[in-house]
Amino acid sequence: MLKAALASLMLMAPLPVLADTYLLMAEEDGCFWCAKWNKDIAHIYPKTAEGKAAPLRRYDLHSETPDVEFARRVHYTPTFILVEDGKERDRIEGYPGEDFFWSLLSMMLTRAEISLEEAS
Repeated sequence: MLKAALASLMLMAPLPVLADTYLLMAEEDGCFWCAKWNKDIAHIYPKTAEGKAAPLRRYDLHSETPDVEFARRVHYTPTFILVEDGKERDRIEGYPGEDFFWSLLSMMLTRAEISLEEAS
């Protein structure tokens, strides 16, 4: 009887809310650097700890703007925007090459206090 009471109390306890976190890539047709990022990184990104902590979503710069509270307007492609619970937390404008991208992304996730260990 006591076990049943404890079990029902545990079910009523609030669960931690997981933030909806993702990396939003603003791109457009004909963007050389978008194509370069796609060639260099797109195929491996979902397999990385970063890709698990902040899964990639994409939107075309000239289509309907996603429901995100941006810190400022997006002017350049590619722009990688770290979104948490519908709000921009940080961004990378442009694609500086594979090595710099990973470093900048790591710094961005660290500033947002997003753990890669929990994502792996």
